[in-house]
Amino acid sequence: MTEPVHSIVHSIVREVFGPGASVPFSARLPGGASRETWALDVLDGDERHELILRLDSPGAALEAGGSLASEATLMQAAAEAGVPVPRVVAAGEPYILMTRVAGETIPRRILRDEAYAGVRPRLATQCGEALAAIHRMPLSALPPAGAPDPATAAVPTGLTGVPVTDHPLRQWRDALDQIGEPHPVFELAFRRLAATRPAAARRTVVHGDFRNGNLIVGPEGIRAVLDWELAHAGDPVEDLGWLCVKAWRFGSPLPVGGFGGYDDLVSAYEKAGGQPVDRDALRWWETFGVLKWGVICMMQTMRHLRGGARSVELAAIGRRVCENEWDLLRLLG
Repeated sequence: MTEPVHSIVHSIVREVFGPGASVPFSARLPGGASRETWALDVLDGDERHELILRLDSPGAALEAGGSLASEATLMQAAAEAGVPVPRVVAAGEPYILMTRVAGETIPRRILRDEAYAGVRPRLATQCGEALAAIHRMPLSALPPAGAPDPATAAVPTGLTGVPVTDHPLRQWRDALDQIGEPHPVFELAFRRLAATRPAAARRTVVHGDFRNGNLIVGPEGIRAVLDWELAHAGDPVEDLGWLCVKAWRFGSPLPVGGFGGYDDLVSAYEKAGGQPVDRDALRWWETFGVLKWGVICMMQTMRHLRGGARSVELAAIGRRVCENEWDLLRLLG
């Protein structure tokens, strides 16, 4: 742990647990360009707390779409609605301190390891139940300005400034225009989706990134839903469609997260109190999700190509663009 981060971590721990608390173990977890995630063990007298600390770097709230304090408020509202989430221990503008939930988040392990073979057939059902609970959350749990705009929230550093409009299709249309790179398949998809856009039956809290990879899974199933920074108000079917995007199947033929079928997801969602799901609307939002992911892949690649952040990882994600074009052609066909 670098000295500045060491000082910040210990300052937060002492503020939450008192001056006698110590941190015998800390490790930075992978992922997160603008926000750091640390696993901590905190000793408070004879009591040991296993925790996760998420920290903002300067300007991260602007880049990621909202403050960590707002995210903590969302997680607390989610817990009250029955969504499995880590318990928030403390939060401030630059941090969230929460309980550390044991389990697996790496999708390929969830989809392939023998330890999860028994629960895989039930995960789509559990996702439906969790999403129904998310969509019961009060809209008042979102930040006062409404929510982080789902377009600007996912735009990498150097490509912010996407105009805010009343529908994510328009937002991602503007994001593609801002890149200035022609992609005929994306243009076709935008036109087709604009012509067939379903009317939203209702407006709810939308998680914004509910997918395999943002779930902590144990042998019995989903233990926690993570990454609430893209939550916003919108059509709840957006969440269901995003979960079904092919990228989150990680090579599996099963359409829901790589572990289940549409019927399992929709049936569980409706039984758990979600409104009836129009299958055409679900397909529309799945198609939109593939298009959105394709545009994000372009954005990430342009960060590398235009010198915003030289990175082999960002360069490599460019090959995903053509994969999304192929997936779109199949869906539009």
